[in-house]
Amino acid sequence: MTLIQLHYVLSVAEYRNFTIAAEKSFVTQPTLSMQIQKLEKELQVEIFDRSTHPISITHIGKKIIDQAKAILQESENMYKMVSEQKNNLAGDLVMGIIPTILPSILPLFYKNLRKKFPELQLTIKELKTDEILTGLKNGDLDFGIAATPLSDDQIIEKPIYYEPLVGFIHTNHVLYKEKTLRAETLPLDDMLLLEEGHCFRNNVLSICNRHELKKRKFTLESGSFDTLVKLVNDGFGFTLLPLLFAEDLKEVDKQKVRNFEKPVPTREISLLYHQSQIRLSFVKEFSDLIQGIIRGILFLESEHVTLPKLLLQK
Repeated sequence: MTLIQLHYVLSVAEYRNFTIAAEKSFVTQPTLSMQIQKLEKELQVEIFDRSTHPISITHIGKKIIDQAKAILQESENMYKMVSEQKNNLAGDLVMGIIPTILPSILPLFYKNLRKKFPELQLTIKELKTDEILTGLKNGDLDFGIAATPLSDDQIIEKPIYYEPLVGFIHTNHVLYKEKTLRAETLPLDDMLLLEEGHCFRNNVLSICNRHELKKRKFTLESGSFDTLVKLVNDGFGFTLLPLLFAEDLKEVDKQKVRNFEKPVPTREISLLYHQSQIRLSFVKEFSDLIQGIIRGILFLESEHVTLPKLLLQK
């Protein structure tokens, strides 16, 4: 039994097709098929039922695939352990970042991280919070960045910064005349929200009266901040944005941004990793890198702000 055979098995299990699995594995189809057949002969079982279309996995095959994932994960951990011991960040590292953070934070750290650790093969995936948690638990992700707290016993949360919320208001709206905003006096009928599934929506809802939100006569929700900004510019009331996103607005649009009075509604942003993660040097290196860049722009300590928190954030 070899690790490459296990890789081939997982590839076929994913694509349910020997030809596609071979292409994705950068080998010929006969080579991949022969290696899997050798493994099946050694184990004296059939992992795949080749009579179905697409190929199906046998009952014992499912157990073998689960074990193969565990074996390959442990073999990968051995390389990571050696890299950690040498204090040399190298090899593959996969990180998931939620959509309301990725566009703002990725440009801040990507080049600096690549320059500092040229041998690190970094893969970034845009994922929702529940997808990040699943990926961290099954080993598909090494780290994640999301709004916290999440209250998951298997996941470690390392806060890296606290980001204030700001208002974005159309020039004809009554709030535009205000120098600062107060959460308790926001006219909820006019507020545009992100749609269900975005944790930033929960951050906004946590500072508003949910009972009053249900009474709204007009509701407009969207899947992106860019769309919310466009809608506000078209005259649809106002919305709330994270500060880093607002910092990237056009100069003409920045005139429509309003800060909140203290205590400022703020979201906590954390680096996430599974409790079994062994590449802990990355936690410090990444946190120091981010905090060094955003120092003076965002809060680095929670004591300066009020943190609206929900028990469950999607």
